Amino acid sequence: MKKTLFIGALVAAMMVAAACGKKAQPAPKSALEVIKARTSIRGFTGEKLSEEQINTLLDAAMAAPTAANEQPWRFIVITDEEVKAGLYSGEVHKKMVVTAGAVIVVCGENTRLRRPHGAAPDAEPVREPNPYWYEDCSAATENLLLAATALDLGAVWLSCYPIERSVNRIRTYLGIPETVTPLAIVPVGYPAESPAPKNKWKPENIHYNKW
Repeated sequence: MKKTLFIGALVAAMMVAAACGKKAQPAPKSALEVIKARTSIRGFTGEKLSEEQINTLLDAAMAAPTAANEQPWRFIVITDEEVKAGLYSGEVHKKMVVTAGAVIVVCGENTRLRRPHGAAPDAEPVREPNPYWYEDCSAATENLLLAATALDLGAVWLSCYPIERSVNRIRTYLGIPETVTPLAIVPVGYPAESPAPKNKWKPENIHYNKW
């Protein structure tokens, strides 16, 4: 009888512990916590990302502010191992793009269709340079990095634009049209390192009202 009671109590204790364990899961991070926790991750485990994770990252990226609601961003999601390996073939960044769960190339439409100023409402729009594409796409890239942190993933912003050599190489390798410019290469995945975020608070960089 005592043995039966002991086993029953043990099972009950294990169930309580399991329930407590579930309740002890980390609470969702606040926006400020995510911003302060974000840091560049350059080492990944190689584990793949799910389609749901990738779509969550891209949904966050597309929620970025955009001038005149142009939404010029375009994204190339690279999960194929051979394509990833050739992205930085022989270069210093190759290891991080190969081990990342996915690589997202953030691009922008560098032109837009607009009616000439003062033209009639039924006038045909003409193609003109989009002066804000890189600002919009930079905001989208930052959203992508923050979303990765919120999902307990790691990511790093590898620059492309405005380095002409890098832009031309990535454009040629990925078959990107001339009307689209690659801005950033973002390897993202499960971190294999845990560097502490840098404290970048510097009051001396702040000016009020005038310089």
